[in-house]
Amino acid sequence: MGSDEQVLKKELEELQKQLGKKQKFEDALSSLKSLLRLHYPSASPSLRKTFYSVVCRVATVLKTRYTSPGFWLAGSGLFQEALLLTSDSTEKEHLRNCIAQAKEHLDQIENPPDVSQNRGYLFEGHLTVDPEPPQPQWLVQSNILNSMATLQEFESSGRPVDHNTIETASSLLGELMSNLDDMIPEIMEMGSTAPRVPPASKEVVAKLPVVTITEDILAELGKDAECAICKENLVVNDKMQELPCKHKFHPPCLKPWLDEHNSCPICRHELQTDDHGYESWKEREKEAAEERRGAENAVRGGEFMYI
Repeated sequence: MGSDEQVLKKELEELQKQLGKKQKFEDALSSLKSLLRLHYPSASPSLRKTFYSVVCRVATVLKTRYTSPGFWLAGSGLFQEALLLTSDSTEKEHLRNCIAQAKEHLDQIENPPDVSQNRGYLFEGHLTVDPEPPQPQWLVQSNILNSMATLQEFESSGRPVDHNTIETASSLLGELMSNLDDMIPEIMEMGSTAPRVPPASKEVVAKLPVVTITEDILAELGKDAECAICKENLVVNDKMQELPCKHKFHPPCLKPWLDEHNSCPICRHELQTDDHGYESWKEREKEAAEERRGAENAVRGGEFMYI
């Protein structure tokens, strides 16, 4: 039974990877839904947590990447299936929120706001159209940098700067300044939403390998090697628990620490937790960091064009 669950966990991990690929998203959801029906009722607590983690990942991907109604319909069906199967009250509440968000998103698509009052008029053969949506901040910043780079290029070369270039740069700079009031609260809000860090997963802690200190290990660590928590020097035959980052601690020292924290006392490498809300937040932060890196690369690309 244990080996079957390990195989199933690997299959769920592979499906979770496929969620990030738009062309495979719906097939991955269909497979996940089938596995949920077949295996969740008889699954161990550990396997149920894996199922729930993948379902949470679906919610995160939908909220951060995909807007098409087909994706949200498939996601809503999965959330409802999971809601019927789980008995955990916290999980049920989160799944209800996911279903509500999906319904709200689909309702917005089916019933877009009435913008007929804002449409333009036919005048001298030209039909004005609805205003374009605001550009993302990284694109505004990129445009400003490009314009400023152009001005700098003209200035350094001694060539006269044409009126249109000056006007465009001034307009973009003014736009950025006018948006500062909106941007600063968002930045401050983003910095204040980090949840309290929960303790490490009890299952993960229980599976940490125990290493017996030998002469060779002690020689490698150095004669003054110590447990970073109790500060006692290590001796041959000491039993030490090893974290994924390879730092080692006395088990009686490490347990109280991991009961309060989810990271290595030395390097802060994080272990998995049992808090699904925190794990979902970490996923969102990871995706946001990737998007910021993409925006920074776009901005740098704009700078290089004018160097």
